[in-house]
Amino acid sequence: MSKVIFVTGAGRGLGTDIVRQALAQGHRVIATGRRPEKVQQTLGGPQDNLLVTKVDITDQEDARAAVQAALDRFGRIDVLINNAGNFIAGYFEEISPEQMRVQIETNLFGPMNVTRAVLPVMRAQRAGHVITISSSAGLIGQEFCVAYAASKFAVEGWMESLRYDVEPFGIRTTLVEPGFFRTELLVEASTSWAELSIDDYAERTAATKAQWQSMNGQQSGDPAKLARALVTLADQEQPPLRFVAGADAIAGVQAKAQELAEQAQASRELGGNLNLDEATA
Repeated sequence: MSKVIFVTGAGRGLGTDIVRQALAQGHRVIATGRRPEKVQQTLGGPQDNLLVTKVDITDQEDARAAVQAALDRFGRIDVLINNAGNFIAGYFEEISPEQMRVQIETNLFGPMNVTRAVLPVMRAQRAGHVITISSSAGLIGQEFCVAYAASKFAVEGWMESLRYDVEPFGIRTTLVEPGFFRTELLVEASTSWAELSIDDYAERTAATKAQWQSMNGQQSGDPAKLARALVTLADQEQPPLRFVAGADAIAGVQAKAQELAEQAQASRELGGNLNLDEATA
């Protein structure tokens, strides 16, 4: 059954693959990006089932206008795929406060802005599906990723809790946690490096930055296959709350789950009996 799918960050990388897969499967698509002319150029000429429109996800008015354009064209929105985002890499002390705010503004408040604009439509329909691209870095912290991980850990908490808000209205939510896919996240247009420089970090920064740069175009995951999987999720009546994408991500998340269980157990002796005593309660 054809659905209306709203995709952010559709001008390149995974977003483009998602749009192409959705169109190929007969869905109607709203493809958005900061530069709609670039989105249109990437996707080709006009198509009956495709609406290309501007959305800078950090701009609430952009999101509202795009949602209205989608309704004017297709009459409804069945699926929102929050895909747009960026990556600010570096050690915490070398990332400026302004960069940290930009990272959170884009990767957390950005999808919040678009979701806030779409939810009234889905509530009125009493149906919908919000899919948000997180990352395995939203569950597993790692070196050189404090800003990105902070934004994605926040996305995890927001989406996991949003589920309970919107479930009574027939709206489903799915968090997607990809591992390393050959998307364009590591190209210069999507990746920024720490602005500050501290001597104590200099050697590690140079080596780690070079390592990250060398990974671009070498990731093992196929973004076209990931896009196909996401469109499959969008078609499901009972989609999963989480979709861990890629063998590397699955192994990492399983290891993190085991680590958390072990940490909870290790806390039991000291942390398991901290209730007020009956005499003092």
